[in-house]
Amino acid sequence: MNAMTQAWVRVGSINDIPRRGARCVKSGEMSIAIFRTADDRVFALEDKCPHKKGPLSQGIVHDGCVTCPLHNWVISLETGAAQGADEGQTLSIPVRLEGEEVILGLGQAK
Repeated sequence: MNAMTQAWVRVGSINDIPRRGARCVKSGEMSIAIFRTADDRVFALEDKCPHKKGPLSQGIVHDGCVTCPLHNWVISLETGAAQGADEGQTLSIPVRLEGEEVILGLGQAK
């Protein structure tokens, strides 16, 4: 999908997300965790660990990853892929900043 057909939705300010933390938004039935790193980069993943569906939004953000609070799986914020010997992937959602506004790519524009 190219950027021309991507539907971009404003979901709030980066200031609403604590550094090294997350906030959740809903898109239909899906809960999306929006993460903010210590250096103010933002990433968005489905709020569900690929292992046992743990809430990634409640995990610890570190080194471009989040550690699931249930079983300590480490998930890449950029790709949603499990790191190390663990295997699996959670859905990564396109996200960008415009000034302080966080904008998610949710589906296709009509």
